[in-house]
Amino acid sequence: MSAEERVPVDHPIRGIRTLANEALEALSADFERMYSRFGRPSIAPEKLLRAMLLQVLYTIRSERQLMEQMDYNLLYRWFVGLTMDDPVWDASSFSKNRERLLEHAVCAKFFARVRTLAERQNLLSTEHFSVDGTLIEAWASRKSFQPRQEPPVRGSGRNGKLQKNDTHASTTDPDARLYKKSFAAEPKLCHFGHVLSENRYGLVVAARVTAANSRAEREAVSKMVQQIRRRKRISLGADKAYDDPNFVNQMRVLGVTPHVAQYTGQRSSAIDRRTTRHAGYEKSRNRRKRIEQIFGWIKTVAGLRKTRHRGRILVNSIFTFACAAYNLLRIANLTRQPT
Repeated sequence: MSAEERVPVDHPIRGIRTLANEALEALSADFERMYSRFGRPSIAPEKLLRAMLLQVLYTIRSERQLMEQMDYNLLYRWFVGLTMDDPVWDASSFSKNRERLLEHAVCAKFFARVRTLAERQNLLSTEHFSVDGTLIEAWASRKSFQPRQEPPVRGSGRNGKLQKNDTHASTTDPDARLYKKSFAAEPKLCHFGHVLSENRYGLVVAARVTAANSRAEREAVSKMVQQIRRRKRISLGADKAYDDPNFVNQMRVLGVTPHVAQYTGQRSSAIDRRTTRHAGYEKSRNRRKRIEQIFGWIKTVAGLRKTRHRGRILVNSIFTFACAAYNLLRIANLTRQPT
């Protein structure tokens, strides 16, 4: 008996596997160029990416736990492409092959292929979008935040001199930055994750990770907007953090109508009546709240509240892959035929 016979026909994971296989098939040429024909055979990249999808979709904490469950779980074996008798991989070998895959920007290409699947099924809006950012806690302790030039002194740190990103850096993850989004929060070593979503079904159309600072949210938007295939003017919903004159003017130059929530503090707002008078402004603000569902799923289900990778390049790859997994799940649910 094969694992195919044991997986129910109406199981939701079947739709996700079909979509994932279609996206992976388009990457076969990249996989051929990536792996050498000489030396010891490594894990097939298609199977490795399917295993990474399982880890994200089923909130599996570690590679060792993933290999353990794949050994006896028929559903996992079927999804990855292993037969009933195939041995599972060693957890260390899986991690090393995964790191090699991440270094070749495969996650970004996989995300682009998944986005193409959504475009083919007419699930993406071409006019209305939303943007927001969230903090991803780095895999580094606060104690590792030490002075850059002078050697660390015993007893220094949180109780020593003032710690700043200009003079200090983490010895564990130098790309992490000490930052907090509100005055009441405790500053932590983290990265900044950004998502650009469309407003029709809330699918992610662009994602990136940058250094955590007060300008990161506004600076990342222009690069993500340029990744959108568009032929006419678009609208962009955002919260009050984007209510900045320079950002609003930059968006208008790029052909973007900034549907930004107006700042109600002491300073004046950069959004005036020429934007707020239209009915689409309120609709865009209401749709923007859907992006919080994406962040909630990425942090809880995908397990990225605190990343397990060091370096902004790897964190960006994993964050992009989690967004691709979210899109696969949404597309499968939207296109699933009722029984």
